[in-house]
Amino acid sequence: MNLLLNILLEAWHLLTESAVYVLFGLLVSGWLHVFLNPGTVARHLGQGRFRSVFKAALWGIPIPLCSCGVLPAAASLKKQGANTGATTAFLISTPESGVDSIAITYALLDPLMAVARPVAAFITATVAGMTENLFPGSKTAEIAPDLSCPVDGCCDGIDCPPDTHNHHHSLADKIRSGFTYSATEIWGDLARWFFLGLLLAGIISATIPASFFEKHLGAGLPSMLLMLAVGVPLYICATSSTPIAAALILKGVSPGAALVFLLAGPATNITSLTVLIGVLGRRATIIYLAAIAIMSVIFGMMLDQVYAMLDISARAAAGAAGEIIPAWVELAATGILLALSVKPILGGLLKHGPSEEKGHLTHSHGPAGST
Repeated sequence: MNLLLNILLEAWHLLTESAVYVLFGLLVSGWLHVFLNPGTVARHLGQGRFRSVFKAALWGIPIPLCSCGVLPAAASLKKQGANTGATTAFLISTPESGVDSIAITYALLDPLMAVARPVAAFITATVAGMTENLFPGSKTAEIAPDLSCPVDGCCDGIDCPPDTHNHHHSLADKIRSGFTYSATEIWGDLARWFFLGLLLAGIISATIPASFFEKHLGAGLPSMLLMLAVGVPLYICATSSTPIAAALILKGVSPGAALVFLLAGPATNITSLTVLIGVLGRRATIIYLAAIAIMSVIFGMMLDQVYAMLDISARAAAGAAGEIIPAWVELAATGILLALSVKPILGGLLKHGPSEEKGHLTHSHGPAGST
């Protein structure tokens, strides 16, 4: 009984520390969906072997999609004419980062990790995409942009030109639509995985001695390879992987090894690999996996060196950013987040079938809605 209570208390502590930042990330994500015209993104992902990859990697950084949620969007972009390198870059940078995961990384870890995570995701995605496009025969056709309305789908943007459509919705309409989208569609996909991550973090914090990882694994290449072996087959989103990484750091895992987990876990899982072969092809999928494995370990080793040079203790810094938020604000944000989570969690328990989940992801995260 005491063990269960300790697990729940540890999970609750992480929840209250991160709730404000999760809500902030969700709001920004929803407004990106509304204010960032999907056609603007799609127009740039098929022009040039290197420029398209750079843009795809950059656009993917703020978009909050997990490794399964990003697949329908990427598949549709590919069908529209995105070259394979740009699609590969988008598939890596999008699930590895996102405004919501960057915010929670700042809250539960520290500012250095919050910067290192999206930078590593961007460079990894760029390297993978450019490597793919260097091979002969890579497709570089131009994309037919999707100009449909991201607010409520009121028009397709063709019969009603974008300039005319800009007068259809007021600023208040767009802000309200973005908030609704973030609270329902985005958090609907993330809520269950986020609370699962909190529970796993609570188990790690409550059951593993503080010196276990530091004594037996800690830092170095073996620790990073283990994190890679755990992260690649695991299905976990960028947001839910963060509390687990925070718990691992507090137990002695190096920040570099934690970064490997944060990069490899959200970008890959066993379920999505078979779909990736269909979307990218066998060669591009191999490049995709190799780039994630090699670059995450390289960045992990570099990050450990940066922490050492700056004489920063990742364990001491973890969660320090959350201390600037007043306790009453943390509790209020926690209450709001819990209220928003009731429907998606109960809905997930009632709709447990994989076909329904797949259909939901496809509906809510197609390119017209999130890219």
